[in-house]
Amino acid sequence: MKRSLDENFPDPRAWLEGLFRAAIDATHPDRCLRGTWPARPPGRLGVIACGKAAVPMAAQAARHYGAPISGLVIRPQSDDGATGLPAGFRDYAGCHPVPGSGSVRAAEAALDFAAGLAESDLLLFLVSGGGSALMCLPPTGVGLEQKQALTRSLLACGATIAEINCVRTHLSRVKGGRLAMATTAAVETRVISDVPGNDAALVASGPTLEDSSTLGDARAVLERYSITPSAAIARALQDPENESPRFGARREKDRYAIVASGRQALEAAAAVGRASSLDVQVLGDHLQGDAAELAAEHARMALGLAARGGRHCLLSGGETTVRLGRSPGTGGRNTEYALALAIQLNGHPGIRALAADTDGIDGVGGHAGAWVEPDSLKRAVKQGLDPRSFLEANDSASWFQRIDGLFTTGPTGTNVNDFRALLILD
Repeated sequence: MKRSLDENFPDPRAWLEGLFRAAIDATHPDRCLRGTWPARPPGRLGVIACGKAAVPMAAQAARHYGAPISGLVIRPQSDDGATGLPAGFRDYAGCHPVPGSGSVRAAEAALDFAAGLAESDLLLFLVSGGGSALMCLPPTGVGLEQKQALTRSLLACGATIAEINCVRTHLSRVKGGRLAMATTAAVETRVISDVPGNDAALVASGPTLEDSSTLGDARAVLERYSITPSAAIARALQDPENESPRFGARREKDRYAIVASGRQALEAAAAVGRASSLDVQVLGDHLQGDAAELAAEHARMALGLAARGGRHCLLSGGETTVRLGRSPGTGGRNTEYALALAIQLNGHPGIRALAADTDGIDGVGGHAGAWVEPDSLKRAVKQGLDPRSFLEANDSASWFQRIDGLFTTGPTGTNVNDFRALLILD
């Protein structure tokens, strides 16, 4: 006998949120750092934790090694630094996604800390996404305001994270391996990856890892998106001093490991889906491109599965992009995807979805993402809300907020980028 929807999935929101929570649990520092720690050095152990998962990563290091341990935590201003900060660590709050003066102070402190370590010491660098903005030190001749303006242009133009970080790396005294080059100690790096493809050197623009991009690559990104930089930045991108350093034998003792990624998050969610007797398809943890275009593609897939019948779940990750207009509203790439998906699904009664950022913050507005449900458009129509107008205005979070469709978690303690789940039921 065929069971009803209510018997199998009495609360689809709760079920979809369970997938998200499984993804977070699998990639949280409490779990993913186990068994990855290097041995204590003969000398001093110094720790720098940088990124959106900095506080829990530092806490796990303190728990593993015990005293004596000291270091820095470089975290977003929006986090409560007093909560979970281990003893012996200095707290630095940077700005995200556009760097600020706190980001400069954090970068200077990191360089000073690394330079103070001896050859017999070990620098343990614990890095997660968001670090590119949280730790910022422009090259000589470039001011913070110029770096901020360029960052805003890059974030608005639809460039990929690899392209953005390529430019950032060549306009920095701490990125692209420069933090590692500041110390004589060996460096062990542990990475929670938020970049499609899991190139560890792209996470936080790789302060301790060798960068393979060039000044020419950075200039090409600006040309590709028709961005005209300030005169100071244009000069810096021509200056050989700002080419990424080559490590050679000097850093041959350094090691790194990726301890968590979007793939692990999706695999954990897929296990929950399969335990619920669903046909689960993992579309990939590396999906990029325009958020609305990807939503249209996923809607076509979901509608096709719905027409075929059965119970299905589509999972995907990666990092989409949004090209912002002149006066964008409130939202992020996940609410943009969700709104475009809602439009394409047009209230299909058997399809629901959750799109969210695994760090708990999707763009601007304090939300993690949004729900797409069969009655999403109907609730909007009752309030006179035209979804296409909101999508064109990049105001997706406002639309979902007004129909009670925002998904809010607060900071999760990890960051493996986008998480998207579509539940298709007959």
